[in-house]
Amino acid sequence: MSRKYFGTDGVRGKANDGAMTPDVVMRIGMAAGQLHHRGGHRHRVVIGKDTRLSGYMIEQALAAGFLAAGMDVFQFGPVPTPAVAMLTHSLRADLGVMISASHNPFHDNGIKIFGPDGYKLSDAMEAQIEELIDNPRLLKYAAPDQIGRAKRIEDAGARYIEFAKRTYTAETPLDGLRIVIDTANGAAYKSAPPALWELGAEIITMGDEPNGLNINEKCGSTHPEAMCQRVRETRADIGIALDGDADRVIIADENGKVIDGDQIMALIASSWAARGVLKGGGLVSTIMSNLGLERFMQAKGLTLARTKVGDRYVVEHMRAHGFNVGGEQSGHIVMSDFSTTGDGLLAALQVLSEVVRQQKPVSEVCNLFTPLPQVLQNVKFKGGKPLDDTGVKSAIRDAESLLGKTGRLVIRPSGTEPLIRVMAEGEDESLVRRIVADLCGVISKAAA
Repeated sequence: MSRKYFGTDGVRGKANDGAMTPDVVMRIGMAAGQLHHRGGHRHRVVIGKDTRLSGYMIEQALAAGFLAAGMDVFQFGPVPTPAVAMLTHSLRADLGVMISASHNPFHDNGIKIFGPDGYKLSDAMEAQIEELIDNPRLLKYAAPDQIGRAKRIEDAGARYIEFAKRTYTAETPLDGLRIVIDTANGAAYKSAPPALWELGAEIITMGDEPNGLNINEKCGSTHPEAMCQRVRETRADIGIALDGDADRVIIADENGKVIDGDQIMALIASSWAARGVLKGGGLVSTIMSNLGLERFMQAKGLTLARTKVGDRYVVEHMRAHGFNVGGEQSGHIVMSDFSTTGDGLLAALQVLSEVVRQQKPVSEVCNLFTPLPQVLQNVKFKGGKPLDDTGVKSAIRDAESLLGKTGRLVIRPSGTEPLIRVMAEGEDESLVRRIVADLCGVISKAAA
């Protein structure tokens, strides 16, 4: 069933437009609050945000909606998405909300909602919220004496820092390690650097001066070039780049070479398997993960289960089938022993634990397999269904035939942006590039 507001990662859009206007945001708060009134206790919702200018507006509109629905509101200010998920459960809240558009530019914003268990809401619950948003007459206002109260929680970031530090598993601290940490001018700018410093590392910070407009701007996990350059310039041992809400991470080794989420998952899964703590017999990733990761896992006697794109679907599969490690190539890494959602800092701490434990350079610890050539390109479209075009379907069949059994083709609409994502991988890089270019051309014509 198609949805009007919710995508693969909550509600997202341009600030002050569409679903991100104050009136719609307030209705989202009222609807979610109304559906989570259970029992006679005083209901509460916790709200965190990243550093976007529009976060001030959206936070107040959301709070108004929840208060009108009779829920008390605890406001954290800027904290990572995983901190909101953790604190929702820790503070026994009925709901948790993160205001963020993740890796998108500042002019976008979004709303991610977590249930009382710290997990993102189900599709069914999101559908119920959508029904109430579009039918305001069904919204129920609290009686005057039942309107909620709001207050700021000043120590939310400190609680998260202490929680994160406890997930570091090496027996010795990070003494002697020089770390470049890029927080994307985003939600983790006050939490990730202190956590690493308190564990003993020498910290070189960047992307830690948010001004409301520079989140993810030429920095963070989607633009790791600056972080890689800083690693080389400072002769650091490792670089860590988070995204705007810090639920994903990209690593750079001591040479400034990028290490993506596939390599990070390979390291965590294999090291946990060696220590006897890996559950499910492998890990869960998406259709976008490289075939090289799948072959690596098979060589270790482990499995790689694939889901559709979106960390929520990875988490759903993990919960249903007993896995405790999963994630995405983009750097969403989920470790259910610690967290209910992707957590960039926790994933980085697992990498650092192995670097300290093995006493080897990051380039040796983290490069566990050779990825197959993989090319991803986006095609913009304004509307319609270009993938249903007869010419596009024919081109896709031809491409699949060319790749054969040694390659893969993944074509899908983005869940958060008006884009068609075209990905191909195979043994022959030149063939892969040609296939992607040709397909993008055909799709562009169909989308015009």
